[in-house]
Amino acid sequence: MAELSIRTATAADADAVGRIYAHYVEHSVATFDLEVPGPGFWPAKMADLVGAGLPFLVAEVDGEVAGFAYVSPWRAKRAYRRTVEDTIYLAPGYEGRGLGTALLSALLDRAREAGSREVIAVVTDSGDASIRLHTSLGFAEVGRLRAVGFKHDRWLDTVLLQASLHG
Repeated sequence: MAELSIRTATAADADAVGRIYAHYVEHSVATFDLEVPGPGFWPAKMADLVGAGLPFLVAEVDGEVAGFAYVSPWRAKRAYRRTVEDTIYLAPGYEGRGLGTALLSALLDRAREAGSREVIAVVTDSGDASIRLHTSLGFAEVGRLRAVGFKHDRWLDTVLLQASLHG
């Protein structure tokens, strides 16, 4: 049986995180990024979020980074300071094994510990697996933005989901 470990990401994980994300940029509509972020992007993002007291986690399977997840501020206005947006990606081949559930559960626990109250997920309308993952952990659909992204020659909707971390 594979050994799973979920821990705070470090700068040493940046290349693996970048490779996972690049797959989704190039081959899917899970992200609306059209270009793979440059080499300094992930170490800076990790440092910014962890430095702000927000969780950025990686999941390792048998010592290999198999996924990552983090929360970031939902909006810049101070009134939103306790609301965050979650992001989660699994390396190709690790889907459907319960890794996403373990990683997102750990992320929500850490976000709660960090003082977050509400979590928003923004999922592309073709992200059925992501929607199932989020709803299995208590997220509810709260809205849909129609035709807001254009990638791979098609217009895409996003589904907004929300979970409360309090009481």
